[in-house]
Amino acid sequence: MSDTENTLDPEIVRALEAILLVAMEPVSPVLLAQLLEISQTTVEEVCERLAETYESAGHGFQLVKIAGGFRFQSHPDLAPYVERFVLDGQQSRVSSAALETLAIIAYKQPLSRSQIAAIRGVDPEAVMRTLQARGYITEVERDDGPGQAVMFGTTPLFLERLGIASIEHLPSIADFIPDASVVEALERGLRITPDDVTAPEA
Repeated sequence: MSDTENTLDPEIVRALEAILLVAMEPVSPVLLAQLLEISQTTVEEVCERLAETYESAGHGFQLVKIAGGFRFQSHPDLAPYVERFVLDGQQSRVSSAALETLAIIAYKQPLSRSQIAAIRGVDPEAVMRTLQARGYITEVERDDGPGQAVMFGTTPLFLERLGIASIEHLPSIADFIPDASVVEALERGLRITPDDVTAPEA
């Protein structure tokens, strides 16, 4: 066991946890090493040590290496509870921030997270994670520029919820006035209920 593995730097651990907590995709050891200014070997050792710690402590989440990177995910043996939350516990209203982000993606897609952040002026990570979990947005391609950022677009479920056949049927953005009734109608269409899961719409 290496010296690094025996003496975990608390600041490095906290920084690594913070990065992985907001990441929507597995984060490569190379990128983590650059961000934390440590070696890739140290990143690997710290992540392996943390994964063992979380597992032995019996947490409901895991730190796993998948698709060439590290990420947090719920523990497999808790899948029934997670499924219950996703299917039955998502009747809460869609927040105004989520609706705003969804509208930006719908009208401007494909967009990267940084482009969405530039338009909204705030970090969109949390609301994008919610929209992706609900199936309204998804990764559609990668930008061919430097960094090859992931680009997001809307899904068929989004169209289904709004009752339109394609994005072209969205109202003209120049004529779109987001008053209270429009926002409420959009929110009602995107709300998930148990009936939506168990029975198709008439």
